[in-house]
Amino acid sequence: MLTRPYYLEKLSTAIRRSPITALLGPRQCGKTTLARQFSQDKQAVIFDLESFPDQRRLQNPELVLGRLEGLVVLDEIQIIPELFQVLRVLVDRTDNKARYLILGSASPAILKSVSETLAGRVEFVELAGFDLAESGAAAWETLWLRGGFPRAFLSDSDDDSLNWREGFIRTFLERDIPQSGISLPPAAIRRFWTMLAHYHGQTWNAAELARSMGLTDKTARSYLDILTGTFMMRQLQPWFENLGKRQVKAPKVYFRDTGLLHALLDIPDKHSLYGHPKVGASWEGFVLEQVLRILNPSQAYFWATHSGAELDLVFLRGGKRYGIEVKFSEAPRVTASMRTAVSNLGLEHLWVVYPGEHISPVDEKITLWPLKKITELTPL
Repeated sequence: MLTRPYYLEKLSTAIRRSPITALLGPRQCGKTTLARQFSQDKQAVIFDLESFPDQRRLQNPELVLGRLEGLVVLDEIQIIPELFQVLRVLVDRTDNKARYLILGSASPAILKSVSETLAGRVEFVELAGFDLAESGAAAWETLWLRGGFPRAFLSDSDDDSLNWREGFIRTFLERDIPQSGISLPPAAIRRFWTMLAHYHGQTWNAAELARSMGLTDKTARSYLDILTGTFMMRQLQPWFENLGKRQVKAPKVYFRDTGLLHALLDIPDKHSLYGHPKVGASWEGFVLEQVLRILNPSQAYFWATHSGAELDLVFLRGGKRYGIEVKFSEAPRVTASMRTAVSNLGLEHLWVVYPGEHISPVDEKITLWPLKKITELTPL
């Protein structure tokens, strides 16, 4: 088991500041384990709402919860949605002595309930799978291949990991997706998701994908938004401004977990991954997810023009613009496109992240940076 000190600290801060903390994330990303670790040295009561005995304990929730002090953990709270209203009543009482940690898989229903019922009373903490800061730099290839879901990453073998991911995909498609508002049968949704795997790292083209699925553009877009809301997909929005050039204004789509991407693309091991046509796109998505998770910029975009200039990631820090370009090469070259991005976007610095070993300044504002040392990257 890997410890997750960053998230434990975030939980500690959120619970100190707010009467209710919502720990959200995809199913099986480690929310329950983290909550139990956080509760170990505290006065805490934990309710698992998938447990029938715990459901019976909460048949009169206002009476039961109103008597508790310290930390109260409500796991899988979306199973009993009326608890949101009960929590609002309890935290507004002047004699309330409890802090509430609610856990749930992100979905439109739970986010709507929390936002509408508990507005001004709740702080959100988003939990994802393991990243390089948690797994260690030496494990980057395993993390890339298997993804960050704890059971997938920590499996005894690549075959065991792939088997777990296949099971996760089936459960997600058959149980979670229908609850999220997608009415297609699981087989059709798997086909939609597999098609998205082939679009990984590309600009979103709703018309093309909708036509192949027999859907309207609006429906295809709504399905992508639902998958984004459940932390399965990331839509990276474009940066555009008046530069006198025609710029791309559609988002790029990425799987947030490359382990699921590889399962949908039928990539079982590292040998198959390195020889697959989507290896470059997979690497790009993996690196961008690590950068966004570790640097945690307040705003992040990609930039591209119709003439061919592009940059994988533009982010803001301290009012300055920085750039990330991802290259799957041991010796990446500085391209004209990179220099154009530095000049046209007014970047403070551009890092080219690659799978090599050494940090190498190649220009006044451009540095080659190995993924293994991404936790050491600090915007100047």
